[in-house]
Amino acid sequence: MVMGLGDIVQKAMYLGIGVASYAGEKAGEKLTELRSQVQKLADEMVARGEMSSEEARRFVDEMVQRAQQPSVSAPTSESEKPTEPRKIEILDDDEPAPTQTTTTVDEMRQQVADLQEELRRLKKN
Repeated sequence: MVMGLGDIVQKAMYLGIGVASYAGEKAGEKLTELRSQVQKLADEMVARGEMSSEEARRFVDEMVQRAQQPSVSAPTSESEKPTEPRKIEILDDDEPAPTQTTTTVDEMRQQVADLQEELRRLKKN
């Protein structure tokens, strides 16, 4: 079965939309979980008399707002954005994957593991 370039581009576009949708759903779930955990912490601090209920509300809002902000490594100005589009390679099934992709995947897995560890640490507090 031979696919035309149009079919490949269409499938790549659908894949990108699907991944973005899934990431958005997961981010929403994590944000809700974070808000719940921060609210519990704030409630405990109010119960101990360490902050007022108004301070607790502002604390929760601030923490959620910080979580929604883009990471520091994201480009923030026009001058930091790349001047040309990112290159995408389409590989045949017979070609071995480049080692650079493997390194990137390993780095992403490490980042996920680090974030999971941080989430476990935050849950304990």
